[in-house]
Amino acid sequence: MTHTPPQSAPPSAHRLSLLEFVVLVALLFSTVAFSIDAMLPALPEIAGELTPANPNRAQLILTSFVFGMGLGTFVAGPLSDRLGRRAVIIGGAALYCVGALVAWQADSLEAILAARLVQGLGAAGPRIVTIAMLRDLYAGRQMARIMSIAMIVFALVPAVSPALGAVIIGFAGWRSIFLAFLLFAAVSVGWLWLRQPETLPLSARRPLAPRALLASAREVVAHPVVRISVAAQGLVFGAMFGTLSSVQQLFDQTYGRGDSFPLWFALIAGLAGMASMINASLVVRLGMRRMARGSLALQVAMSGTMAVLTATGVVPAGLAFPVFMIWMVGVFFMVGLTLGNINALAMEPMGHIAGMAASVTSSLATVMGVLIAAPVGLAFDGTALPLSASVAVLALLAFLLLGRLPHSGPPARL
Repeated sequence: MTHTPPQSAPPSAHRLSLLEFVVLVALLFSTVAFSIDAMLPALPEIAGELTPANPNRAQLILTSFVFGMGLGTFVAGPLSDRLGRRAVIIGGAALYCVGALVAWQADSLEAILAARLVQGLGAAGPRIVTIAMLRDLYAGRQMARIMSIAMIVFALVPAVSPALGAVIIGFAGWRSIFLAFLLFAAVSVGWLWLRQPETLPLSARRPLAPRALLASAREVVAHPVVRISVAAQGLVFGAMFGTLSSVQQLFDQTYGRGDSFPLWFALIAGLAGMASMINASLVVRLGMRRMARGSLALQVAMSGTMAVLTATGVVPAGLAFPVFMIWMVGVFFMVGLTLGNINALAMEPMGHIAGMAASVTSSLATVMGVLIAAPVGLAFDGTALPLSASVAVLALLAFLLLGRLPHSGPPARL
């Protein structure tokens, strides 16, 4: 596979080798994963210190960040269509760092939640505009393949983030996590600034005129492939964010493995990371739609079974944790086989307005996912039943939605 940019890309856009480009994309994507997963070991201490009367509220430190990111994507993409990809990614990282500094100094849960929202607004730059940058250079199944390869590298971040967070907490306290976010942003965005040329030429940039922006947004949401893909992606995000909100409490309170949680989470992330390798090897042959629907169907069966087993209590005590682990791997495995493919489906007909499309699709899906995940996480009752039942329902709805996708081109492309 050669790194050949389309006609509209500037000649310098192919300066990076494919390997370096993929690793850079993965690192920029990982801003979000690191910002969420490194916080997981801190939730018990944050709950005990800032909200002891209602420890479930500590989960909002995760969802407030994601909600801010969802809001930020409304502006990050259009700004990148006007100003270029590099400027918006770097500017977003600067805002992300401001939020991290405020959170580091905050003395109440409400203040931290506000700072995390600001962090999320800034993180929209690296997360969303990177997708537009990728779409500048690739389309369709090739884009899905590049995203899958990037996700292999990306999978290392959630695998090590909780363990790294636990080490940082043990050495310098839970507030020092926010300083680690500053260092991560400096490395990832510094690499972009030094090495990655601009991928959007001046001739392809679009004005920020309200009418033009509104027309582009309407074009995005009017496309049936985009609408269905966004709804399905929002359901998958709801399942993923709901799982992330509850996972630390499940390990700690339900299965009594809070101390070893970072190691177990690393195992889950490592095994689930194989999904991206499988997707990268199969998606060109099978297509995005078939890969995503197959994974969702399997998840309906797995989560439905987990819900029934939990509700009936038929699993022997000695097998309860292994069964839970298998299910957890399955949930994150499903994410690896669906999100990249669904996103590529949504972006496929939107190459001429990739920045706006990345913003609208990602913001709507992310906000939808947070609105679903917040009540799912807060419903935690000491068992896996609320989460497993919710994931089963969400996966079923996403499966049914993708079955209604019209073809935007020759059938083989989807």
